[in-house]
Amino acid sequence: MMAFVLAITVNAQMYNVGTSNTTTDYFGNQTTTHRDRYGNTTGTSTSSTDYFGNTTTTHRDSYGNTIGTSTTSTDYFGNTTTTHRDRYGNTTGTDRSSRDYFGNTNTTSTDPYGNTRGTSTTSRDYFGNTTTTYRDRYGNSRGTSTSSTDYFGNRNTEQRSNNSYTSIWTW
Repeated sequence: MMAFVLAITVNAQMYNVGTSNTTTDYFGNQTTTHRDRYGNTTGTSTSSTDYFGNTTTTHRDSYGNTIGTSTTSTDYFGNTTTTHRDRYGNTTGTDRSSRDYFGNTNTTSTDPYGNTRGTSTTSRDYFGNTTTTYRDRYGNSRGTSTSSTDYFGNRNTEQRSNNSYTSIWTW
């Protein structure tokens, strides 16, 4: 019985496994710097939005090498579809997001074959801060991320995972 209680306590532990900081330039382009739990830069993501509202993001490792891209399109109802590709252009997964009546965003992530990899739910408070809960394909919580935006429009995000060495983000 004691071991069972201990197992629950260990599984409930959340580890800070990374942070990111996003800045937006005059033209609306965004640059995100990703860091591990020690503050070391692990990569960057740069995003630009075209005339139609589609967003293209290029992901780079800590050496500046391109490791993949993500393209996001938004439909008439505000639902988004993001397609992730590796450095060779092969599709590695897709995220489909919809927003409910209360402003919460629900996302389903699938692999290249259409199998569900996991889901996430994002809620936004009165001040515009967001909390996202990530779940695996079985509905088990894998971690959370919390984002806040400062006076200058920069967004800071902290990532917490059930596993101290595992990132919960796709990129």
